[in-house]
Amino acid sequence: MHATVVRYRGVEAMVASIEDVARRAGVSIATVSRALRGLPDVATATRDRVLAAAAELDYVASPFAARLASGRTTTVGLVVPFVNRWFFSEVIATVENALRRENFDLLLYNLGDPSGRDRFFDVMPMRKRVDGVIVASLVLDDAEFAALEDLDLPVGLLGIERRGTLSAGIDDIAAACDAVTYLTSLGHRRVGLIGGDTDDPMRFTPPLHRRTGYHRALAAVGVEPDPALEQLGFFTVEGGIEAAQRLLAVPEPPTALFAESDEMAYGALRAIHDRGLRVPEDISVVGFDDQPFSDLMDLTTVRQPVAEQALDITTRLLNLIADSDGGVARDPSVTLPTELVVRNSTRAPGDGPGGSA
Repeated sequence: MHATVVRYRGVEAMVASIEDVARRAGVSIATVSRALRGLPDVATATRDRVLAAAAELDYVASPFAARLASGRTTTVGLVVPFVNRWFFSEVIATVENALRRENFDLLLYNLGDPSGRDRFFDVMPMRKRVDGVIVASLVLDDAEFAALEDLDLPVGLLGIERRGTLSAGIDDIAAACDAVTYLTSLGHRRVGLIGGDTDDPMRFTPPLHRRTGYHRALAAVGVEPDPALEQLGFFTVEGGIEAAQRLLAVPEPPTALFAESDEMAYGALRAIHDRGLRVPEDISVVGFDDQPFSDLMDLTTVRQPVAEQALDITTRLLNLIADSDGGVARDPSVTLPTELVVRNSTRAPGDGPGGSA
């Protein structure tokens, strides 16, 4: 027996190899592999002999070796622009849990900044390391998508769509339009926007789409966009504070604010409080996401099903990976519903900083 010697924490042990099993059973290594994996093209007598040899030698198959033999890594790559934002942390947790239930591993790629993004798509470090890829909320240009296609692997898109490609998300335009339409239905006409920077070189999708929905809702009641009422920044509490401070300082401040994320809305609430104003008596605020703290903050907001989106795209990607023919996905694009959750941060305009409307 030519077993492998393994040292772990100073202790040596003899571990039987697949070659030892093949030698004991009098068959090839390939036959041992097929027999242990339960494949049908092995005679019953041969399979019994292999199993008996493996038992006698206390042979334990290497999961990594089995993955190599099958041509699978049982790993899925997840590409996100940031890991320190609520949306993406929820996505990561959901995808990882869904993969674990199917005995898959997660390989996470956090791009972080434009240079990290460029480096990722230039090098494609996941090559030959994953069975499929999920990309979350990144606007992919043709060169980046071509780099993904060159992997020749199933691809799932979360929060973005591309014709013929597996995707799951929400209708950001319609959801934002619903939120601002609610404000206009209360009588607000000077509605400020606290939005993500649409010129952000990381190019992730929500800012552009939610800003479009904001414009659509105002147009529906005959309100022309006012650049002074559109303040952009990062999708963070700090970004919300800074944008709200600028909005409250304009000569004719808004009577309501629509923030493109709950974190930005939290920042707006802080800026409003610091200015000695009240929500909703002086100014109304609507957010987007319905994060856990939004209920405690009594924030009117758009609820989006983050976990459901992540679970949907992961499940369908795994189904595509399991399709031995690499078949074309049916109904590749799935749009999940959103809901406007009305709490106590909104009311009809009063005598606050923006006047009656």
